[in-house]
Amino acid sequence: MSEQNKEDKPLLASLVQAGEQQTEAVAITDYIHMAKDISNAYLVNTADGDVLVNTGFMGSTERNRALFAPVRSGPLRKIVLTQAHADHYGGVPAFVEDGTQIVAGEGFTATFDYFQMLDDYLRRRSGVLWSGTVSGRNLEVPRVVPDLEVAGRQAFEVGGRHFEVIHTPGGESLDSVVLWLPDDGVVFTGNLFGPVFLSMPNLSTVRGDKLRSAQRYLRSLEAVRDLGAQTLVTGHGEPIVGADNVRAGLDKMHAAVSWVHDETVKGMNAGKTVSALMQEIQLPEDLKIGEFHGKVSWAVRSVWEEYTGWFKLETPAEMYPVPRDSVDVDLVELAGGPGALASRAQQKLEAGEVVQALHLTDIALAAAPGSAAVLAVRAQVLQSLLQQSGGSNLSEVMWLKTELGKTEAGLAG
Repeated sequence: MSEQNKEDKPLLASLVQAGEQQTEAVAITDYIHMAKDISNAYLVNTADGDVLVNTGFMGSTERNRALFAPVRSGPLRKIVLTQAHADHYGGVPAFVEDGTQIVAGEGFTATFDYFQMLDDYLRRRSGVLWSGTVSGRNLEVPRVVPDLEVAGRQAFEVGGRHFEVIHTPGGESLDSVVLWLPDDGVVFTGNLFGPVFLSMPNLSTVRGDKLRSAQRYLRSLEAVRDLGAQTLVTGHGEPIVGADNVRAGLDKMHAAVSWVHDETVKGMNAGKTVSALMQEIQLPEDLKIGEFHGKVSWAVRSVWEEYTGWFKLETPAEMYPVPRDSVDVDLVELAGGPGALASRAQQKLEAGEVVQALHLTDIALAAAPGSAAVLAVRAQVLQSLLQQSGGSNLSEVMWLKTELGKTEAGLAG
């Protein structure tokens, strides 16, 4: 799977928008059908009605219902929600019927309450990253109360087809579950492995969310690997088919995340700083996986902060409520004004020290927000970072594009 599509946009952006052109449900098997969405929904037919795995986003409800209508086989017996993110459960009110049981993982309600508590904060942050990619973000998020929250494993049967819900709290949400069909060898993993299979998990999101644990992710991966699935159906894209392919993909992700975790711990014990490890730790060639949603350097920082928290001995002033950037005006004055810092930032940029140049423009703009000289260099810096990114990681790309837009607007103004 290539990192960018032919329209030169991040792969993840293409995946979350794939359903916009869908006119009929995709048949994965003769009894499993897919509606593509920000996170896909899947309908499983049985001899006594249907089981729905996720429902899609609020803004896609009517489209998803229309896609599934021709392949419905009877009453909707169960809705299984793989995590408490709105792109997985937003359509529940439109799909649920009399007698439909809603099944989720332990912590679903707590996760919903967390997002409601920080709704304004998280919407502001996610808007920077998703406003140009995801439609329906401003719709009201429905409150969904599961009939059952599974803490371990819960088996059920519908129309002669056997299912098992397995709690796997190591993915994009601490309430994550997978749905296993043991007789069919099919497992629905939702976004346990992120929105793109064979990629680095996003343990601490740029948009904001609770920190996820690398070790918990690995244990959840192991639980899925032990199933020996023939087909693995993720939250996006095409299923992974064939026991050998499924096993190889899970093995590689496990090895890659284990490597990052272990190298980070080794570096911590050796006395290295988190920034040094973020620069140093790179996956060996045979372990390289995608960085579409998470990144290796971000995972390093996440592991570090999971084990030690926010305080770093090399920056002791962080224990006080006065931020480091409170002295930026002083630094600009001592440097000879924003023009001097703009010139130095230009030198750094030309020397290939792009992030250092970004730091210098941050400092200069704190003292002179409208400086044309600083904004002009900053625009070049952001363009350079965008080019260096390769356009693969959606969060990084969208932050850079948003910041570039603000910078260009400042220049125009």
